[in-house]
Amino acid sequence: MTFTDRMQMSASPRDGIPLAVSTVIFALRADAESGLGALWIPLVRRITEPFGGRWALPGGWVRAEEGLADAASRNLLETTALEPSYLEQLYAFGDVDRSPSGRVVSIVYWALVRADQAAQANEGENVRWFPADDLPELAFDHNVIIDYALWRLRTKLEYSRIAQAFLGETFTLTDLREVHEAVLRRPLDPANFRRQVESTLVPTGAVVSGGRHRPPKLYRYNQTIELVDNGPLGDQKTLGDQKTLGEKKTLGDQKALGPERTGSTHVIS
Repeated sequence: MTFTDRMQMSASPRDGIPLAVSTVIFALRADAESGLGALWIPLVRRITEPFGGRWALPGGWVRAEEGLADAASRNLLETTALEPSYLEQLYAFGDVDRSPSGRVVSIVYWALVRADQAAQANEGENVRWFPADDLPELAFDHNVIIDYALWRLRTKLEYSRIAQAFLGETFTLTDLREVHEAVLRRPLDPANFRRQVESTLVPTGAVVSGGRHRPPKLYRYNQTIELVDNGPLGDQKTLGDQKTLGEKKTLGDQKALGPERTGSTHVIS
């Protein structure tokens, strides 16, 4: 058999492998027991088989006329009413047996939202927030995907200004440190933390008023430092200036499972 013969026998665009997107959305919320900040994510309950009744990541199909980031943003708005200020491509999942209903390629995004944005999310019987580090057994392999997203967030926090996505435009050093502590799940020494981050911050000249003690100073991030470094793709923005096209990744040998309908919504791994 010649090379041309083998190429003709391989898959072609006419085979129509479905393309979908899903998103891991992180928000900081206070822990009910300790009162400390913790990472939470919204999940969608499946109402059809397979895995009927289980929770899963929100997502949906990519339309022919829209880009991947546009599809991710649209699906988030339709399923959770969330419009994140930070949206980045996390991984591409394309294993042949990732979905029991047929092959699907799914592009997974991750998003960060502030507490005030998270409060606007639709919540009900089939959409609920869960602590990211204490999840039930999810549909398909969504637990694995979330574990990877958590690792990615915690790694990125060490070398980028991604924490700003959880904060307003200005913040105190305490605000910033508490974000790092919530994401990393460990206390940080205030003096050491200040030394580590002060080169990335710019004093605004303003302070927080109304307290009993010395008013804390307000800072903002140095805007010459990108929220996320996209390398050669740095100039390619999508969904406005705040949403970025993230690093292109491949899953390797890890497996994932594809999209299934949950009534009027979809969930994608």
